[in-house]
Amino acid sequence: MQANYSGPACLGQCTSHPHCGCNWTLGPSTPELGLLSHYLLASGSHYRADLLKRLNRPFQQVSPDVDESQHLNEAPTTLASRLAKTKANASAIREFIATAPNHSIIIASDQVAALGDQILGKPGTLERARQQLASMQGQSVSFHTSLYMRNLADDTHFSALDTTVAKLRMLSSGEIERYLDADNPLDCAGSFKVESLGISLFSSVETSDPTALVGLPMIALCEGLRQFGLEVP
Repeated sequence: MQANYSGPACLGQCTSHPHCGCNWTLGPSTPELGLLSHYLLASGSHYRADLLKRLNRPFQQVSPDVDESQHLNEAPTTLASRLAKTKANASAIREFIATAPNHSIIIASDQVAALGDQILGKPGTLERARQQLASMQGQSVSFHTSLYMRNLADDTHFSALDTTVAKLRMLSSGEIERYLDADNPLDCAGSFKVESLGISLFSSVETSDPTALVGLPMIALCEGLRQFGLEVP
């Protein structure tokens, strides 16, 4: 994992901003809304929200809605890092902060899956998912998961990049069909859910942070919070 620091359980609709599409999340031991931590997850992903809940601290969630297109000749690692920073600074995030200025820490992440230099996007359809899994079988796929955090209180930043290498075993067409039917991973880069039945597709996984493969590198995130002066745990 590469990291950089610079500077000088319930889920409900946000009642303060009913039209923004955000969610607020409270851990089971949170006493009151008035004591909310000032975390804002710049992502619409429920996978990332589920991971952030592990900290048992309240947060709000807003989808940044950014263009995730790859630039010409842009490397997968560069793309992942750029998109995380773009999400943290997206107009939807700025607008939300303007109406809820008590938020001080923004958390954004992006994941890019690559087979060699070929970027593997979210399949979107069953046919594309079949093609992705068939092309990946027996090969190693790199999952580059970036993290970008902004501390608005003192204008400090923390960034990190985790690369997890997953090798898929050889898969029969029947195994691919059974897996897709069971997990329906159409919104997942690489066409699998590692936190679910997708783990059965691998022969090995090399990682320094198992949560990164799900979409949010929690080890790096905790380090970022400590760099910001917060106690974790």
